[in-house]
Amino acid sequence: MQAALAMFAARGYHVSSVDDIVARAHMSKSAFYDQFDSKEHCFREVLAQEGGDLIHTVIAAASDGQDHRDRMRRGIQAFVVACYKRSAVARLMLVESVGLSPSVDEVRHQLQERFAHMVAEEVRLALLDDEFYANQDPQVFGRAVVGAVNDAVGHFLTHPGADAESLADSLCRIFAP
Repeated sequence: MQAALAMFAARGYHVSSVDDIVARAHMSKSAFYDQFDSKEHCFREVLAQEGGDLIHTVIAAASDGQDHRDRMRRGIQAFVVACYKRSAVARLMLVESVGLSPSVDEVRHQLQERFAHMVAEEVRLALLDDEFYANQDPQVFGRAVVGAVNDAVGHFLTHPGADAESLADSLCRIFAP
């Protein structure tokens, strides 16, 4: 899977071939097809595994927070930093997977939903106690955070100009002031 991740991230899904992946992985094509039905199936599995690990890291970091704002800040911070550190995974999640196919979109949406659900739960906890979140729809807020964070990270990974810490701080000032 690491060879496929490296190829898809470096060259893109459409340019990467099964031949490229098996050459990098030092495996045969038959071994590849024993594991995957197609290049797209390989991509989906890599996205699900690696993206799932990244989202798990985000949720675990957020759970260490003291209150809803701290958990939201930690989640946003962890996502941004993880995407910068694991830019190959971020490229798959935020760039290469978009519009690739309905089945790949489904995997990407499931990953996004886990992050959005975490944010929505924090907003639900804050509705009664925090004026900033009092009139927010938790689901809409969760999706807005995911959309904005994904877009900002995707932009700055492909157009350098902000480091992970300053980007995360800026996003936290917007969504968890």
